[in-house]
Amino acid sequence: MTAPTCFTLSTTDHVAHLVLNRPAELNTMHPTFWRELDELLTQIHHEGSARALVISSTGKHFSAGMALETFAGAISMDDQSPEGRAAIFDLLTDIQATFTKIENLRIPVICAIQGGCIGGAVDMVTAACIRYASADAFFCIQEINIGMVADVGTLQRLPKLIPFAVVKEMAYTGRRLPAARAMAYGLVNEVFDSAEATLAAALQCAKEIATKPPVAIWGTKQAVTYARDHSVEDSLRQMGWLQGAVWSNAHVREAIAAMKDKRAGEFTPLSALKPFTSLG
Repeated sequence: MTAPTCFTLSTTDHVAHLVLNRPAELNTMHPTFWRELDELLTQIHHEGSARALVISSTGKHFSAGMALETFAGAISMDDQSPEGRAAIFDLLTDIQATFTKIENLRIPVICAIQGGCIGGAVDMVTAACIRYASADAFFCIQEINIGMVADVGTLQRLPKLIPFAVVKEMAYTGRRLPAARAMAYGLVNEVFDSAEATLAAALQCAKEIATKPPVAIWGTKQAVTYARDHSVEDSLRQMGWLQGAVWSNAHVREAIAAMKDKRAGEFTPLSALKPFTSLG
């Protein structure tokens, strides 16, 4: 891919760090944002070298959501015919798939959130595994304030994270949910005094995750995500198949030895993936 314009990506000690880097535009989302994010997530997923991903941002807000000018030009929303309305469904499915890549990434994703997390940004961070926030952070389902329904994941994922009545209050009113309340409800794991401290905590958490056997982290993420959407009985059955697939006596022995020796464990990375379409 060409050099991204909306993000920077770096990897240190098996921790990938993806930064939204358009602070002057409040890190708003437009087609280029979506295309670059999709390409970068695919790259991280396929390479298999990173063991955790931190997503952070720059400037006043984590992201002010969808760039409003996008609705006036780049995105065609034809409500004048059934064919046009059907195309809206297909367009949204395509947009939704990018944020779902965050959820389906082979490694845990941690968001470090400062300032406003607005509209589409809420869609984005609810697809992550862990959320840290600065004291000035807030969350807003902005879509209702501009006459539309939130449509890229917020209304589907947020009820799995916080009380249903709180989701309804946010979705119906467009009110801001401050960081302290967000932590009380369980949306964020911890609140820090500054954006710098928030990012430091996110990177430290990712670094800790990166010391574990990558395939065990992969299996844990698979199990937790599956259990969220299925019954206990179904999830236990899935767990049996999953554990049978990823169990490693060598990893267990190495993890125990590393703890006893007070050293970092040495574990096999995830295999690199090649898209099926690239083979042959």
